[in-house]
Amino acid sequence: MTSQQWGALNQAVLEAARHGFQFRYGSIRVPDEEQTRRQSPHLLDAFVHFMAGPEVLALVRAITGSEAIGFADGQATRYVSGDFLTGHDDGVAGKNRHAAYVFGLTEGWRTEWGGLLMFHGADGGFSGRVPAFNRLDLFRVPQLHSVSYVTPSAGAARTSVTGWFRSAMG
Repeated sequence: MTSQQWGALNQAVLEAARHGFQFRYGSIRVPDEEQTRRQSPHLLDAFVHFMAGPEVLALVRAITGSEAIGFADGQATRYVSGDFLTGHDDGVAGKNRHAAYVFGLTEGWRTEWGGLLMFHGADGGFSGRVPAFNRLDLFRVPQLHSVSYVTPSAGAARTSVTGWFRSAMG
């Protein structure tokens, strides 16, 4: 894209974020098909294959109390300066999501850099989780949450593997 096209796209994303759901971050999706993930040489696919394995699924079912969970999906996410994810609850029709996860790959993140996983309370309050290396955040769906704006002073990218524990589509 030209710089003018990029500027117009950025302006459209920011305008949409003022009024509803919007995001700006980089991602790499992992195929939902278990066979494709198992045969892939990529570490990201192997990680999501592990998250969809019987041991992890049994543990997540026990933690969440959701026996309907049958598989996991995932994606790599990368937030850099100016990136964000506005409030949403992951309750997408037809996706059959029961729980979400964020596996942190960022070391040395500072709170003031933004990029916090924010949980929104019914009273307008919130709680936030600072990105951390080798930490798994797990939460039920639907749950209103967002990722706060990453500031221009951020000294690194906020990277993670995120995904959902889902039941079979029918």
